[in-house]
Amino acid sequence: MVFLMYLSCYKSIMTKRDKIHTPYGLSYYLGKKGMDRILSILNSALVLLEPDMTVVWANQKLRKMFPHENLDGKKCYTVAENRITPCDDCQSLLAFKDGEIHEREFQNKMDKHWHHVIAFPIKDDQGNISHVLEATTDINTRKQAEISRDKAFQDIKALKQKLEEENIYLKAEIREACLFTDIIGSSKALLYVLTRVKQVAETDTSVLICGETGVGKELVARAIHDSSPRSKKPFISVNCAAITSTLIESELFGHERGAFTDAQQRRKGRFELADGGTLFLDEVSELPQVTQAKFLRVLQDGKFERVGGSKTLKSDARIVVATNRDLNKEVSEGNFRSDLFYRLNVFPITVPPLRQRVEDIHLLVDHFVQFFNKKLGKQMEKISESDMAKLLSYPWPGNVRELRNIVERAMITSQGTRLSLQDMPSLFTLHEGDLQQSSQQEDKAFLSLVEVERNHIRSALEVTEWRISGPKGAARMLKINPSTLRSRMEKMGMLKPQS
Repeated sequence: MVFLMYLSCYKSIMTKRDKIHTPYGLSYYLGKKGMDRILSILNSALVLLEPDMTVVWANQKLRKMFPHENLDGKKCYTVAENRITPCDDCQSLLAFKDGEIHEREFQNKMDKHWHHVIAFPIKDDQGNISHVLEATTDINTRKQAEISRDKAFQDIKALKQKLEEENIYLKAEIREACLFTDIIGSSKALLYVLTRVKQVAETDTSVLICGETGVGKELVARAIHDSSPRSKKPFISVNCAAITSTLIESELFGHERGAFTDAQQRRKGRFELADGGTLFLDEVSELPQVTQAKFLRVLQDGKFERVGGSKTLKSDARIVVATNRDLNKEVSEGNFRSDLFYRLNVFPITVPPLRQRVEDIHLLVDHFVQFFNKKLGKQMEKISESDMAKLLSYPWPGNVRELRNIVERAMITSQGTRLSLQDMPSLFTLHEGDLQQSSQQEDKAFLSLVEVERNHIRSALEVTEWRISGPKGAARMLKINPSTLRSRMEKMGMLKPQS
């Protein structure tokens, strides 16, 4: 307000003169010292400029900013930024050009302070712009506060988004989580596993959990996470066998909008969601070779890029993986990278099958009965000795998961308070040897899709004497492109036998 009053006063003075003939037009009426005293109350540095940017007058505030300079008669840009040409986006030049008031905020290259500058054009009686009065105010304190505020808002927004994404994922995890709430058992085999869990939990070492299907490998992974310093951070689980090879990279590393047809928006991957926590990859042997290479990089330096993106991201996620396959065999057959295997196999934990911890079956049955009592609204209290003997003598090819399913089925069909296995399949009437043979036949009858594809390709190659392309080649027989066939053979580690 004081500055605007001064400007109004200055304009009224100018109307009493035909033209400013000298650099001392203001002091003609008030005297130079008098004018400086009046303008010293302003917090802005003032300078009066001619069209060639020559300083004709400056107040005391401006002179204190350059105490070693004789400002009168010098170019303003030489004094302010030690330049030989006018400053970029000079507001005074714009005011001389169009006669309008111009202002902007900028950071001075010399003192690194933020300033607000406003340029007022001054016209003579003929309407020509004779001078520009430029006011510069140091706003560095305010600007730094604004920058800090904006950064805080960005951090809060990023944290909010991360929490929302984690909540969405964790809600899905709760819906899909296994029904076990703890590791049940007191056998020596299981206690040894828990000892291994306790040993490694306090570290950030990668863990490889091995064991048959249904033994509870994810429960062991969760126990490692819950016992670690990362327990308050997310536990993110991924079943690599349940995701197609074309989508697994997007699931793990995320993708940018437009990275592929269905990528309507940017999505964070599991590595980002698990930052600071634990990432559990179940059935890690199912990862494609290309994804294995990218996974190895994350293990080495924690860096990755989203699908369709170029920005390198980092994740501080503790890696725990599990498999029901023999990874040594997978490495020898060329299905799994040896360098990745050695990175993962730092601290292996093998979860024993249920047939090797039969003494835990009583505790597990009691646990499942109590769980399904609450879920089904029943009051089962005990199981007959004969039925328990059946459970103890069964080899459990499906391990704890199969036991849970059998108990749930019995809970549904049983009446009263006694759990009965009378309606169970004739499976329990077979001898153990017959059960093992039946299990082996079942495993043989139902091969994995990868094994079926490998056997099918090998059969075609043997018929064509390992000829891939051409009219009599295996590719034509299988109705696929020869390069596609070679790629799949390479991925499966299929080599032509030596003659």
